[in-house]
Amino acid sequence: MVTAHDKLADTAIRDVVDKLETAALTRQPIAPVRAMLGADNVDAAYAVQRELIDRRVADGAVIVGRKIGLTSPAVQRQLGVDQPDFGVLLADMEVCAAGSVPSQRLLQPKVEAEIAFVLRADLIGGFDDTAHIRAAVDYAMAALEIVDSRITNWDITIADTVADNASAGLFMLGSRRLTLDEFEPRAATMRMYVDDQLVSHGDGSACLGDPLNALAWLARAAALYGEPLRAGQIVLSGALGPMVAAPPGTRIHAEIAPLGPISAHFSILEET
Repeated sequence: MVTAHDKLADTAIRDVVDKLETAALTRQPIAPVRAMLGADNVDAAYAVQRELIDRRVADGAVIVGRKIGLTSPAVQRQLGVDQPDFGVLLADMEVCAAGSVPSQRLLQPKVEAEIAFVLRADLIGGFDDTAHIRAAVDYAMAALEIVDSRITNWDITIADTVADNASAGLFMLGSRRLTLDEFEPRAATMRMYVDDQLVSHGDGSACLGDPLNALAWLARAAALYGEPLRAGQIVLSGALGPMVAAPPGTRIHAEIAPLGPISAHFSILEET
């Protein structure tokens, strides 16, 4: 039986989705949506995220993986959030082949340097050891995640960012592929530069102690919300250090050892 409360909740979820879609389309940030959902109502926020993605898929978008967010204490402090979250990666978010990052698709972007895992096996749940997680990883690459918030001035709680697809924007992948027999994610080191100036650095231990811990957290959370991780999907680990703003014209270069370099140039807004 559907109650009046259920109908009200459904209406609020649709209203939030509509607002977030309009913000993305017009490139005009909106006020925080937490008042409509509850600042700590993570379940309602994931319901918004699911509806957002369902609408994109209905319009032809293809899911290619997930992103883990808020894994770094430095990023949590930057945003005033105290727990991880996850979002969905769609094929049209990848800009690896682009000559530059299309700033016209973004509102208020920031960049994080991360590890990208590509899965060789499903992670459905029921696992309880690191060996299971490691065996599910085919290989890893360096990655840049371009996070973006549809919420004005990044004024977010956990409900705001989860609803906004974990503040997902775009992403880029490096060219070097290493298996987990060839490197340890926890030991990876990261240095990120803006116009040759060092602006962020860290290592794998900044990502929930080990990027594989982040992957295990995601596998459990995704299964809990009914969308488990599947073979072939890309998983962005979460930041290895503080994120940095990337207005139009910014040039980013990151070195994630031993996964290699990765660079991005943000176009000026007049470019199409």
